Amino acid sequence: MAVFTQVTLQEAQSLIDQLMLGQALGLKGIEGGIENTNYFLDCTGSDTQAAEPQRFVLTLFERLGKDELPFYLQLMKHLANKGIPVPDPQVNKHGELLFEVAGKPAALVNRLRGQSHLHPKVSHCTTVAKMLAKMHLAGQDYALIQPNLRGLNWWLATTPLILEFMSDENQALLKQEIAFQANLAQTSLYASLPKGAIHADLFRDNVMFEGDELTGFFDFYFAGTDTWLFDIAVCLNDWCIDLDSGKFDQNRLLAFLKAYQTERPFTKQERRLFNPLLRAAALRFWISRLWDFHLPRQANLLKAHDPEHFERILKLRVQSPVRDGLF
Repeated sequence: MAVFTQVTLQEAQSLIDQLMLGQALGLKGIEGGIENTNYFLDCTGSDTQAAEPQRFVLTLFERLGKDELPFYLQLMKHLANKGIPVPDPQVNKHGELLFEVAGKPAALVNRLRGQSHLHPKVSHCTTVAKMLAKMHLAGQDYALIQPNLRGLNWWLATTPLILEFMSDENQALLKQEIAFQANLAQTSLYASLPKGAIHADLFRDNVMFEGDELTGFFDFYFAGTDTWLFDIAVCLNDWCIDLDSGKFDQNRLLAFLKAYQTERPFTKQERRLFNPLLRAAALRFWISRLWDFHLPRQANLLKAHDPEHFERILKLRVQSPVRDGLF
């Protein structure tokens, strides 16, 4: 979330008119994230006498094309209809979810209640894990398929662009890990992993809580069709670690794994590929953070993340795999 494209209140009102949501009351750019332009947008709603404004998030898509966007928006609508707490895209009288604002593809979703827990406890990890499993199961009958656009093919294409910014040691590590993951992806064991629609970016700041209640998963714009285990690994590498060192907090790790399996037990194949997929998840974000840090785009409120964080995590996952029998 950042502001690459400036939007006026009048431009926002044009969208609100299409959605019959009353009058715009306020528009504020959102700081954080690195992909799309995001604003908090408040309006009166169709009931102009309502005491409280209706609160939404307006997203302008800076990189994703109109042909790619239906996957994300319809996935959120599908999950919302299944009772998964996610932002629900607003539709016009024709049932359309995708619009244009300031010359960019745009969507409006309801704003979730609460706030993110950036220092999660065991209880938060348990709640997130159960809902993640429910989300995976709810997406089993989602009809649209779109590859994870930040998967292996993107890693292979992006690596040559960032190597010049890296030390010789890190270049060697990156090349070795890319080769390892490319070989793994060709195996029958990998092909047997359960797949479906995944979030692929479910970090601490993409989940909202109000008190102890999980009020929603959001920012689905890295979602894709991929292995559920990769989605789990992304979560574990963020929710269950000490941020300074990248080491797993064993209590949070065990709680997450146990809670997820109350809704969907792991397969034998997932257990065998648990550590390789932890490495894959670390690699994905190391590459993307190197790319965003060294080849940034201009934007108001843009803050690139430190790539050294996932460098540390990847090295730990290679050198100190989670022991067999953990779960």
